[in-house]
Amino acid sequence: MEEKKTETVPQPQSSGMGWKELWLKEDWWAVWLGLGIVVVAYIFFASGSSIKPIAIKPAKWHTFAQLWSDFISHIGAYTANFIIWLVIFSISTAILGFKQSEFIPSFIFVYIFSVLIFMVGAWDKAHNYNLEPPLVALALGMIISNIFRLPKWMDTGFRVEYYIKTGIVLLGATLPFTLIIWAGPIAFVQATIVSLTTFLVIFFVATKALGLDKRLASCLGAGGAVCGVSAAIAIGGAVKAKKEYPSIAITMVIIWAIIMIFFLPLVSRAMHLHAGIVGAWVGTSEFADAAGFAAAQAYGTMAQNLPNIPGTEDAAVWGFTLMKVIGRDIWIGIWAFVLALISTMKWEAEESGVRPSPAEIWWRFPKFVLGFFAASLLMTAISSGYTLEAYNKVVKPMLVGPIKTMRTWSFIFCFFSIGLTTRFRELTKTGAKPFWAFTAGVVVNVILGFILSVLVFGNYWSSLGK
Repeated sequence: MEEKKTETVPQPQSSGMGWKELWLKEDWWAVWLGLGIVVVAYIFFASGSSIKPIAIKPAKWHTFAQLWSDFISHIGAYTANFIIWLVIFSISTAILGFKQSEFIPSFIFVYIFSVLIFMVGAWDKAHNYNLEPPLVALALGMIISNIFRLPKWMDTGFRVEYYIKTGIVLLGATLPFTLIIWAGPIAFVQATIVSLTTFLVIFFVATKALGLDKRLASCLGAGGAVCGVSAAIAIGGAVKAKKEYPSIAITMVIIWAIIMIFFLPLVSRAMHLHAGIVGAWVGTSEFADAAGFAAAQAYGTMAQNLPNIPGTEDAAVWGFTLMKVIGRDIWIGIWAFVLALISTMKWEAEESGVRPSPAEIWWRFPKFVLGFFAASLLMTAISSGYTLEAYNKVVKPMLVGPIKTMRTWSFIFCFFSIGLTTRFRELTKTGAKPFWAFTAGVVVNVILGFILSVLVFGNYWSSLGK
């Protein structure tokens, strides 16, 4: 079914709630929850301890006996982790107006499966089969939702946006601005070129060539240019997009992210590219952190074991991290602000004929993006007193690592919930136009990523790990 032009024109009046926003909007609760975890983690860190015991994750395992033994020995930590998430989410969703008689049993269902998904990702052969926890969560959720008919009330616990918003705030804590300084200007310059080019290609192909709505084009462009699922949801809120628009963008991201897991390493292997270069290319051209990490690590493993592939596994992972996790993901907040400004002051003014109040920009702006920047600034202040070596040896394992684990929990909740609320029959209704718009960006993204990673900055990326 093709995209129709008939839609309700957004009105320019302010949608703000005043101070009530601070406790009546999901965005703000994601900020409080994410920053709360960061602050508590820092208090433990400053006192010489860590939240690692509570930020539990399964250890690497080879046999089911090892897995079971590790789980039983840490059952108290899993229980504490579950109680913390349950209490925080229950209190906040109760204030937001959700029935706890529906949310609590639904979240228990989500958490139990999340533990199992995390365990699958901890299998020592998981990387060989691209079984990264967020991807497993998505696939399992889609299988369940399309084979079994879950009760409608369980949707109360499938809080896709709440979970991803919380994860984005925690993502900020793992991206202090000092990392950009330590990484040097190359990664940031390349990420900037790719982010701008990919977004503009998708946006103009979608709107000018295919006639899609500007807000749908914005979600598609951000999904391809920045951080897939996170960006699509953030931008959807910034431009006041229809509810289905971020879902369409997420679908495109997932399709191409899975394809790139296999395509980029295979092509790189045929060309015998250096592991650091491939890590940068994957970071430039992949559309999801989990999928990109799987592709980069898969190629790094080849470099470790095949004599005709130069570089190391660390070089591949570091190249990917610099480009995707540091270089491109930081653009989430930038695009959210820019598009909130454009949508409010231009698109809606043209559609309604009334110039909206500048205050509308504030009400529209995704507040969880502020949490992302606040967490990043806080971690920047903390890490500024450390060298890169000290950061990797002290701050990362004791402070950033546990926060990253909590972020992974939140992302698993999100991806599993996306799968549980996705119906294959509904995806076919979006038509082919969004696919072709996004695919145009994919083509440009992959070619431009290759040119920058191999031809322009190849010497830099091949020097990683030396």
